[in-house]
Amino acid sequence: MKQGWVPKEGQMNFAIPEKMQVILEMTKEFMQKEVIPLEPQFVGRKFRDLLPEIKRRQDMVKKMELWGPQIPRELGGMGLGLVDHALMSEVLGSSPLGHLIFGCQAPDAGNIEILEKYGTPDQRERYLVPLARGEIRSCFSMCEPELAGSNPTELSTTAVRDGDQWVVNGHKWFSSSADGAAFAIVMAVTDPEAHVYQRASMILVPTDTPGFDLIRNISVMGHAGDDYASHGEIMYRNCRVPGENLLGPQGHGFIIAQERLGPGRIHHCMRWIGICNRSFDLMCRRVMQRKVGGGKLLAEKQIMQEWIAECRAEILAARMLVLYAAWKIENEGAYAAREEISMIKFFVAPIMLKVVDRAIQVHGALGVSDDTILSFFYRQERAARIYDGPDEIHKIVLARRVLRDHGGQPK
Repeated sequence: MKQGWVPKEGQMNFAIPEKMQVILEMTKEFMQKEVIPLEPQFVGRKFRDLLPEIKRRQDMVKKMELWGPQIPRELGGMGLGLVDHALMSEVLGSSPLGHLIFGCQAPDAGNIEILEKYGTPDQRERYLVPLARGEIRSCFSMCEPELAGSNPTELSTTAVRDGDQWVVNGHKWFSSSADGAAFAIVMAVTDPEAHVYQRASMILVPTDTPGFDLIRNISVMGHAGDDYASHGEIMYRNCRVPGENLLGPQGHGFIIAQERLGPGRIHHCMRWIGICNRSFDLMCRRVMQRKVGGGKLLAEKQIMQEWIAECRAEILAARMLVLYAAWKIENEGAYAAREEISMIKFFVAPIMLKVVDRAIQVHGALGVSDDTILSFFYRQERAARIYDGPDEIHKIVLARRVLRDHGGQPK
């Protein structure tokens, strides 16, 4: 058994190993001293201007041997199991810069995982090694504006074999962090006549390939962003790459995407718990400092006390569910944990958004300004209920599974 929550006589051990406690304390201290102070520059300047400061802190993290919590040790990471990485992700999620500075940011984290599992020796040398070291960045190109991103079996982008090359054509968007990425992992149809789950494959496309056209960084609630902090719209126009750029077996695109999804969901959800914790802390500080009519503190108002009690309980419930899902994936596999993987998506995101919204409300006009990190959370994290499949889809899938267990045959 790996370190973390270990089953013992039918129960779960909630104790965090001593070594992991030390790692978490070191990470919390670094976040407070080196990462959170960067946020005003992050919000107020172009992201590219901040890269030297980010690089300096990344080098500090590497010297502390805290780089790449989920990256295998042979690739220069910490090699943590999923539960321990989830605990670390919670700490890093308190700032939008945490995961990037510690080398476990999306979409690179997921791309590292699938390259590590499916990459050929040449692909590992060219793409995986520098990506794991933080020397380059990548993007994941799956969603298309013309089709529902919640159904990866329906894609219009194609990759056609022409001699010893793949020719990629298609329109993708919300390829996060495409601006400045060295390569994309593109999900494209390679056999339109195959079974619906075997039509697509994954292709490695360097971003300097002729025909790779980054059209724009999509404006999200008024902010297009740049470099890592962006979501790209891309046209692939007769984009030719070598045949050996196929990632994994042909027709395994859907399978690889599903394998990427489980651990990725844990990373996202524990990051959301980190956002909850940060927002909750700001809310509590505000009610203890802000005076209202009659010189009373906001904390004396019953509605504030109700909000704080509800948020504390909901954050803890969400946290426990995510850690249980991580434990189940780690000990029983992603297939056995498929219900929990659906549950955490639609359960945690609304709680996170509720906590952020209430923290903004408590701060009043200050809350919607960029003088706190709350407005950034509100703008950027509303999409949490949409990406990786909208909440409604996961509820339908889970309900059908539950009803089948009770003898039903829902369609």
